[in-house]
Amino acid sequence: MAVIASSMELPSISDALSSRMLRLVLALLVATGVGALIVDYARMLRLHKKMPPGPLPLPIIGNTHLLPNSKPWIYFEELSKRLNSPVITFWIGRNPTIWINDAWSASELLDKKAAIYASRPRMVVFAELTGMQQSSDVHAKKPGSNLVTMYYGDRWRVHRKLTHAGVGLQQVRKYRGFQNDESRVIAYDLLHTPEKYVAHFERYATSVVSIIGFHRRVSSTEDPIITEVIAVMQKAAELNVPGKTFPMLFETFPVLTRLSPTLFPWMFQGLGKRRRGQQFFYALAEEANKKTPDQPCYANQLFEERPKYGLRDDEISSLAGNLFGAGSDTSSSTLITFVLACCAFPEVLPKAWEELDRVVGHHRSPSWEDETELVYIKAFVKEVLRWRSVAIIGGQPHAPIADDEWNGYTIPKGTWTQGNVWAIHHNEHEFPDPDRFNPDRFLKESPDARPFPNDKGYMTFGWGRRVCSGQGLAEQGTFITVARLLWAFNIQKAHDEQGDEIPVDIFAYTDGLNMRPQTFPCRFTPRSAEIRDAIEREGRQALEDLAIYEGESERVAEFFTRNKQEA
Repeated sequence: MAVIASSMELPSISDALSSRMLRLVLALLVATGVGALIVDYARMLRLHKKMPPGPLPLPIIGNTHLLPNSKPWIYFEELSKRLNSPVITFWIGRNPTIWINDAWSASELLDKKAAIYASRPRMVVFAELTGMQQSSDVHAKKPGSNLVTMYYGDRWRVHRKLTHAGVGLQQVRKYRGFQNDESRVIAYDLLHTPEKYVAHFERYATSVVSIIGFHRRVSSTEDPIITEVIAVMQKAAELNVPGKTFPMLFETFPVLTRLSPTLFPWMFQGLGKRRRGQQFFYALAEEANKKTPDQPCYANQLFEERPKYGLRDDEISSLAGNLFGAGSDTSSSTLITFVLACCAFPEVLPKAWEELDRVVGHHRSPSWEDETELVYIKAFVKEVLRWRSVAIIGGQPHAPIADDEWNGYTIPKGTWTQGNVWAIHHNEHEFPDPDRFNPDRFLKESPDARPFPNDKGYMTFGWGRRVCSGQGLAEQGTFITVARLLWAFNIQKAHDEQGDEIPVDIFAYTDGLNMRPQTFPCRFTPRSAEIRDAIEREGRQALEDLAIYEGESERVAEFFTRNKQEA
């Protein structure tokens, strides 16, 4: 009986040992995890002490919980003032980010040290999840497929060279003819359907870039290329703004990217449109190369250079698509801001009209030859670009290729470094009463003028070697179009049914990186009968001149048909 009893006790002893081992393993795992957390948090605190001022980060989440639900650039501006430092550190998860909030510090770091701040940081959402960055290793053999997100190196130089061949400062002057004609068409369209002014601006901006890229103009506001381009660009802009909801939360917890989009579609929502855009732009470029091989357009250049540089399909797609990023959504948004400024600050218009009437008259619209004499109009354009800059946080972030120092603080290699254009352009020191639209700021003899670290007086297009490639095209088109619309119309607030003016809100803007005004009604009234006749005459002539670029795109139709079937 004793033997039987002893044998019956063996399983319970074995179970006890197994249970104890399990507890030991679990305790060891917990201890290892806590130890790793302590070591990692110690690393964060060491960096926090060495880097520019910022709120104390928490373990794992850093300062992500402090991010506002919208317009974080305003929060960073306020935080910079509170900490009394133009350069601040803010932790997105376990990674520090640098935010530069005044013009002089931005110039010192991003312009004067352009060679150091020439690279990009790891961008999980905007770059890796959309296939534009293949690796977080800055020395990777595959630095990415897109100039915008590419790490600094030899492949970046190839893409930059090819981009300059399309929209570099030496090239854009060649586009003045059709850019001017498309601008004349805007005035013509506003004369007949002024309520569609947003659609007219989008058509114009998309058409100019489409002619450069594919030798095909966009003649209708209903052309599907407009909706696709604007949607892709705005979605890309949304994926560039720090946030604490999906998909931007991937920046805080990159490990979540290993989850399956099929099992967790709500996490990956919004990324498909960015991927679809890559296919769309390659289809446009390939079609242009086949249909108009002898015509001078950017797509033909890319396919001609393909063997020399070994360009992949995704690289051709990104180079072609970046034309739209440089000049479609941004240019149309700038023109909408121009209209908002006219409605909100009508007191600045008479001075513009006086100069236009003196230099140009009513019998024709402004031309490029008038530019040197249109001093106030050029100041007006600069104030449009300053007052509500489209790329409100200066485009994509920079990253130093080596450890750097600012005012005794360390900025480690690879750190996400962002210029806060909103804060820079709303600094009271450089721009007193910054929310007031005041072109006099850019007149040298004006008491409102203030020193600025660059000759332009604004930082709308970024800095250093990562400055926007389409800057020349955008500035050129904005000048001629703003000059023409100021010459042509009295742009005013709309009236309600009782005949009272409908107020406009100068702070009602979208939340994306490329911000634009929320929709608002307005009026476009020709300034004289003679001007109305000139608009009609020049508009009809412009449409005749642009006829050489007319044509349908079979690939666009096929693309949208296929995507509807797959949806």
